[in-house]
Amino acid sequence: MNDFPILTVLWAVPLVGAALIIVLPARLQRFAKLAGVAVSLAVLAIAVLLVVRFDPAGAQYQFVEEMAWIPSFGTGYLLGLDGIALALVVLTAVLVPLLLLAGWTDADDVAGHKPLLSGRAPHAYVALTLAVEGMVLIALSALDVLLFYVFFEAMLIPLYFLIGGFGGAGRSRAAVKFLLYNLFGGLVMLAAIIGLYVVTADSDAFDGGTFDFRAIVAAVSAGELAVNPAVMHAIFLGFMLAFAIKAPLWPFHRWLPDAAVESKPATAVLMMAVVDKVGTFGMLRYCVQLFPDSASLFGPAVMVLAVISIVYGAVLAFGQTDFMRLIAYTSISHFGFIILGIFVMTSQGQSGSTLYMINHGLSTAALFLIAGFLVSRRGSRTIADYGGVQTVAPVLAGTFLVAGLATLSLPGLAPFISEFLVLIGTFTRYPVLAVVASSALVLSAIYVLWMYQRMMTGPVADGSEKVRDLVPRELAVVAPLIALLLVLGIYPKPALDVINPAVEHTLTTIGHTDPAPVVAEGAAE
Repeated sequence: MNDFPILTVLWAVPLVGAALIIVLPARLQRFAKLAGVAVSLAVLAIAVLLVVRFDPAGAQYQFVEEMAWIPSFGTGYLLGLDGIALALVVLTAVLVPLLLLAGWTDADDVAGHKPLLSGRAPHAYVALTLAVEGMVLIALSALDVLLFYVFFEAMLIPLYFLIGGFGGAGRSRAAVKFLLYNLFGGLVMLAAIIGLYVVTADSDAFDGGTFDFRAIVAAVSAGELAVNPAVMHAIFLGFMLAFAIKAPLWPFHRWLPDAAVESKPATAVLMMAVVDKVGTFGMLRYCVQLFPDSASLFGPAVMVLAVISIVYGAVLAFGQTDFMRLIAYTSISHFGFIILGIFVMTSQGQSGSTLYMINHGLSTAALFLIAGFLVSRRGSRTIADYGGVQTVAPVLAGTFLVAGLATLSLPGLAPFISEFLVLIGTFTRYPVLAVVASSALVLSAIYVLWMYQRMMTGPVADGSEKVRDLVPRELAVVAPLIALLLVLGIYPKPALDVINPAVEHTLTTIGHTDPAPVVAEGAAE
């Protein structure tokens, strides 16, 4: 039990900060932005403290907080972090202050067109971003299934307003599409959660129904939850559908490209690099641990869908004339790798998937934000409108190249090691899937380098001569991302030291071990 409620402080700081910022006087727009950055930096400081105090060799769940919430329903306010959740908490805490800096002027151009906000558009933009951060943090730290669900759904609301209130010309349609897809998944998940409660209430392993994640996992692992397998399979599919939409997994991905392109770049990164990770996190924590038999049964089908996502996202990226949409499709491909690694049920695969969640967040943030800076200068997302940018804005072009190379998983940059681990973990059990997934490595190299060549090299295109280089505020956003991509690409050990024990515990809990190496006859002679 944790004496000081540090996890409560972790999520309460951004939510309280959002509430205070939204009521600031309209004239304090700059102060509202500064206050938002200050609040997000405070969250980052708390996350750093969690990393310092976390013991990878200690208990699986640390900083545990437990209070009664609705005892009659078997649900409580139960928080705790394992290594996987801690890694995503740190990713969230690192990205949000950078996103607030990147989106410093995103609300300024709409302030005069929002009469209901009375000049508070910057206040609302900052407050909504902090609200999303707080809800993601509590979802990542929740150890009560119902508590997780409440914030899994609640984070959709501020993100909906960020997309619909501050995006491009098609923002309303994109926001509604985003919300309907995710609410449908959430509705199915709610039915599954109710089913899970009924199952625990009918079981002799519990004194009434419960939503305590740890207690349910312990009962499942010990074989004490005697339930018709068909019922557990149905509940598993309810959870899986919601997470597959959030992730997103093909064919539930259709909301993502529109939402990413019509959002402000910082909002798109918040969605793809932070919020969508809750979907893959949910697969690894809830689908795999609560329903190990169902995960084993449906795992091959999920992996096939993941490989389709990998290839589909890469192929569709080829046909894009809009480079922001191209980048959005690369995320579909990358999420396929993450989901593939989760369901191969090997330590390399799941460690690689968790590390990929972090590395994808960093690489997508870098590439999408730099692309957004470019669009803000040129006013176009069309690849053909650019050319020779490296001549007039060499720093912008250079950082764009590094972020693009990270996206294609170049060795020496962070995504390479995570993608390599996923492929190795997959090959040990499903070599055909690993080989097909590997084709995306070639495809991604082609479309990223093709995009860079057309936009950044050659003679300066008409209109591109006015593109200016990155300013200090933008450099302050890009430099930490590039630095992290380089550091984690060369030395991922600190992250893996936190992630690996949690992955090993997960595999032990569900009764899976890595395949034994196969030695050919005569090889040892």
